[in-house]
Amino acid sequence: MEVRQLKFFLAVVDHGGFSKAAEQLMVAQPSLSQAIAGFERELGMPLFHRVGRGVVLSGAGKTLVGLARVVLRDVDEAAAAMRELKGLRGGRVDVITMPSPGMEPLTTILAAFARQHPDVIVNAEAGFTPQEVLDSVRSGACEIGVLGSAEATRAPDLDVVELESQALVLISGPDDECREEPTVRREDLSGCRLIVSQRGSLMRALVDDVLAHGIHITIVAEVAHRTSILPMVLKGLGRAVMPSSWTQTARQAGATVQRIVPESYLHVAAVSRRNHLTVPAKALMAEARRYCTHLDG
Repeated sequence: MEVRQLKFFLAVVDHGGFSKAAEQLMVAQPSLSQAIAGFERELGMPLFHRVGRGVVLSGAGKTLVGLARVVLRDVDEAAAAMRELKGLRGGRVDVITMPSPGMEPLTTILAAFARQHPDVIVNAEAGFTPQEVLDSVRSGACEIGVLGSAEATRAPDLDVVELESQALVLISGPDDECREEPTVRREDLSGCRLIVSQRGSLMRALVDDVLAHGIHITIVAEVAHRTSILPMVLKGLGRAVMPSSWTQTARQAGATVQRIVPESYLHVAAVSRRNHLTVPAKALMAEARRYCTHLDG
């Protein structure tokens, strides 16, 4: 007994005869008739009674109908499972990320994802505002977005995974004279030359708040692409207020990193559409959830 024979059998049942079944299956009617006759010979009993130009199920045929549907449903489920498995042996997932969350936690999440699914290509595009990331995911341009904002992300139409909250830090170059303390107060920024993000970011909001309180700060550069800020700090152009995701990279490069108190936090989240995700995208969102579980543990 073969799956093909069961499909042919059910097609005759569902379409009420050989002619319409042959049209649906896109096979010649004589070929279908021969296939069913061969199936009946193999079983040793008729499945249909031929009545004029039509057919009626025999007792054996009636018994086989339900069993055949169960078998074909199981085959379809197995095929779907194999397609999903194949999808994770290849394929691609499109991600849009803001620069700081793209340093961490996205790097850690992608590293874990790659260990499980080494053949999936991750295409990461840059977004520079939370709204840009949300719009890209909503439009379908990217399947997953990673963003950071001053408040927790609220997007009822999307699947939102809150990843972590990153405190803002002050990054100083190797040649800057700074105290060997883990924290720095906002008032201690007086006299600093700062490289800042453009208006609208949490980092720039902190600097503007310090200025509004009468603390003297010199802004030496406004930089849209935040990935350019750390090299400028290392060259001595000025210091920078950045999320703590930059801490490890900055220290490895020889910079000093101090947490700014009182603290402000960048709230980082991963977002995706709720439906119609590819298999790789579903797996990447699952990895994001595991990252949260690891932190909570």
